[in-house]
Amino acid sequence: MKKKLFNKSAITNVIIGALMVTLIISPQAKALMIEGCMKIGFFQPPTGSTVNQKENTTNTALPYLLLKSSDGKTLNIQDLKGKVILINFWATWCPPCIAEMPSINALYKRFKNNPNIIIFPVDVDNNFSKSVPFMKKNAYTLPVYNLASQMPEGYLGNAIPTTVILDKTGKMVLRHEGGADYTNKKFVEYLEGIAK
Repeated sequence: MKKKLFNKSAITNVIIGALMVTLIISPQAKALMIEGCMKIGFFQPPTGSTVNQKENTTNTALPYLLLKSSDGKTLNIQDLKGKVILINFWATWCPPCIAEMPSINALYKRFKNNPNIIIFPVDVDNNFSKSVPFMKKNAYTLPVYNLASQMPEGYLGNAIPTTVILDKTGKMVLRHEGGADYTNKKFVEYLEGIAK
């Protein structure tokens, strides 16, 4: 009896192997997989009572941090005391960053007319020539910022994306490393609550 070269098991193995190779070499494929996981409930940001106050907060006042927009304007976040500030550190080559960007964009759209909540996506590569086209290609309305000063201690660890939230007094009330779905209803309520 002759063995079939392509039986169901062999075809399944080839497909799984091809998917694994694609996930390994393609940041967009990884991002798509992570984004799909976000939509079914994985990768949710901490909110309210889930924020570990000892690990994720610091009691220092708003530090000196200059951000430069893609149109050349420089902004000192110290001038924004009294507002809730969300800073998302990301890069165009980072799959979890790419995966969470639709939710960051949706959050920005939701709060762009709210004077009490400011959202800053900061390209950690400081490369407008890549980050601005990335935003345009994906039809995101988010402005892009680069660092124009030293990074304050405790804002960015060893992982991106990292999202930091400063309350109205300037205290860091949340620092989350890794991708997350920032359109999560509990997170939106948390953000609105600290902005009151």
